[in-house]
Formats: sequence, C-alpha cells, structure tokens
Amino acid sequence: MIRVGGNVEIGPERPLAIIAGPCLLESRELALTIAETLVRACRDAGLSYIFKASFDKANRSSINSPRGPGLERGLAWLTEVRHELGVPVTTDLHEPSQAEPVARAVDLLQIPAFLCRQTDLLLAAGSAAAAHSRAVNVKKGQFVSPGEMRGPVRKLAETGCTNVMLTERGTFFGYGRLVNDFTGLGDLMTLGPPVCFDCTHSTQTPGSGETTGGRPERSPLLARAAVAAGVHALFLECHPDPARGLSDAGTMLPLDSVPALLRDVSALRKAVPPGPRPS
Repeated sequence: MIRVGGNVEIGPERPLAIIAGPCLLESRELALTIAETLVRACRDAGLSYIFKASFDKANRSSINSPRGPGLERGLAWLTEVRHELGVPVTTDLHEPSQAEPVARAVDLLQIPAFLCRQTDLLLAAGSAAAAHSRAVNVKKGQFVSPGEMRGPVRKLAETGCTNVMLTERGTFFGYGRLVNDFTGLGDLMTLGPPVCFDCTHSTQTPGSGETTGGRPERSPLLARAAVAAGVHALFLECHPDPARGLSDAGTMLPLDSVPALLRDVSALRKAVPPGPRPS
C-alpha cells in the first residue's frame, strides 16, 4: 500500500484510485475545469482521485509539437489545482534536476516509461520523494518485462523511498502497435508495489507520423479488463475536446465520457477480489 497526499491510499483492500487529467497543461483554466469534473465523478463513484497533467512533454514525435508551460509555470498551476480542489496532484519529470522542485509541488512523482531504467533520474526522484514524504510512480517501459521492474524498485529503495507504485502501459508488438499482456500484468502485481494500469496510452499506435495515433475507443474495454484483473489504480488522460488537445489528441478520452466509465469500473471493483498477491 502507498499513501499519496493526505487522504489517498492505493493498494489491496483500498478504493480503486483514478489518476486522470489532460496529457499536457494547456492552461490554468482548463486544468481546473477538467479537475473539477473528475473530482465530482470520482466522489460520486466512490473512487479516490489524483489529478495528472504534464508541465513538459520532452518526448514529442516532432520538434515542432507543443511541449507545455515549462517547470515553473506548470508547477504553479498544479499547486493551484491541489489547493483549490483539495486533491493530490502528479506530473512527470525527465531530468534529475527537476526532482526537488517537483517533489515540493506535487504528491506523486511520475517516471516516464522511456526513462524507467535511468539510474540518476530514479535516485534523484527517490531522494526528493523521501525527503518530502511523497510517492513515486514508475511507468513500465514498453521494452522491459514485468520482472525487470524489480530494478527501478531496488534503485528507489536505495534512496529510502519505498512509497512506490508501478504502472503498466502496453508493450511493443512489432512496429506501430502496443499490446497488453494480462499474464504479465499479473506478474507485475506479484512484485510487491501497488500496480496502476494506463488505459489510454496502452491504445497508442507509435510511429504513425508527426503525431502518435491511437485507438481511444478501446480504452474503456482495457480499463474494465484491468479492474477485473485486480489492479489497484487506473490512469487515463481526458480532454473536453480531444481532437483539439495539444498532446496525445489521438488517445485522450472525451471528458464527458469519463463519469460513465468510472461508474462501470467502480461496480467492477466491488465485485472483483484483489489481484495476485506478492510472491
């Protein structure tokens, strides 16, 4: 079990946690609008909620794609969401130098999938998280097996950070497609840390052009399957008008479709026992 902020606990026998928001911080107003909708939807469904958005997208397909407001302004907007709505917030970091300011501003530090093996980044994030009583969420790289995620967990533990969660977000299957290995998802849940399932990035079709495409219509199917498998949290990105989103327009869910999905997964959570226990 991990604790995120003052009131969210993630793990077996805890409410399903939802980590959701837009891919990119586009404006303070949009962040608050999306967060307010999700706070209500999660409260009505009996689910825990953490707001997610990125201050910088450092791995865009094109150098000309929008990257976000940057560290200082982005963390200021996240702080406003945190204080005005009373919810924990999370964002990803890409460089060791970002760990300390991010840990001061957010409750959950996120390590992007492509960077899950970067020792210096993990050590910086773990040290900052431990110093500020934060948690760390490590996304499993599309190129690593579930068992290999013991490595990031061990590296974080070396810094004194054991408040750790792992996230599944699909595995490369040839070119241009990700697949979800639910046998591997079960294996991931036996490693020890709580496991989150990213149901929107899992539908990506990487390498499909100047922007990454996706199959967002399949995200609800994957979300329901993951909750039935016993995951402890769901990660999803959403936007009032995904086609006009500045990042991940091809995978984000329409904001108005999310409350119904949350009601579905909440009902599933009540009917399904916890997933595989650590071995």
